Amino acid sequence: MTGAAELRSGKGHRDENFPVASLLINAKHRGPILAFYEFVRTADDIADHPTLDAGEKLAHLDALEAGLLGRIEGEVVARRLRLSLEDRRLPPRHAQDLLTAFRMDVTKRRYRNWDELIEYCSYSAMPVGRFVLDVHGEPHSIWPANDALCAALQINNHIQDCHADYTRLDRVYVPLDALTDAGAKVEELGAPQSSPALLRCLKALAHRTDALLQESRGFAAMIGDFRLSLEVAVITTLAQRILGLIKTRDPLSENVHLTKIGVMGGTLAGVAAGSFARLVGGRLAVRRSKDA
Repeated sequence: MTGAAELRSGKGHRDENFPVASLLINAKHRGPILAFYEFVRTADDIADHPTLDAGEKLAHLDALEAGLLGRIEGEVVARRLRLSLEDRRLPPRHAQDLLTAFRMDVTKRRYRNWDELIEYCSYSAMPVGRFVLDVHGEPHSIWPANDALCAALQINNHIQDCHADYTRLDRVYVPLDALTDAGAKVEELGAPQSSPALLRCLKALAHRTDALLQESRGFAAMIGDFRLSLEVAVITTLAQRILGLIKTRDPLSENVHLTKIGVMGGTLAGVAAGSFARLVGGRLAVRRSKDA
């Protein structure tokens, strides 16, 4: 069987929409996060590989999990993550959840409704944030805010890539009932421009995603690690700006991705907002302690 490394798309952590273990993250935490990313990126590339059939993809994903759990020597990315987890005394649960999502990518091409899409996000997106929080020793009590943000990020990405996902992989993450309610059909995702009905559907989906971002408000301020809180503030700002593009443009015919300048601007704005929130929060805490 072809090695997983040979199936990689060439995409790396610097090519993602959002920072992955950026310089905002303390250097002592970047190693485990990057090991997790490389494992997940490899699995994602396998699930999306253009020439492998479903059986081959599932076999490769099973091999990655076996390597992660130490059942076989495994691929380099699996061994590296396993050792990193052992060093931090962290369980493999989050990586296994991601593998569940990639198996779903191979076997499940349609999502009937919003609840099914959120269930997919519980495997494909939420574990990423949970892993980063665990690496930093953050409490599980803030997982709900993480989950809302990560689901919003995932659905943003689904809307951005809805045309490519359909035409290249025959995958449709836009809920089928949302398409029906708007009077649109799945096949319209393959057109060069959205019909009025499809555009209504995608805008409605964007507004539901906005509600997820609202659920995650204050997440950055809940995080004890200052540098991680700034990273989350940046990610939140970028997610809001991407959603703004989706709400005002046609994802099929117009650019709904941030430019490099847009990413830089969002990063600076996120750092500023996160720093200000921490400063205000710190002052309020001091004031409360004095009043007490």
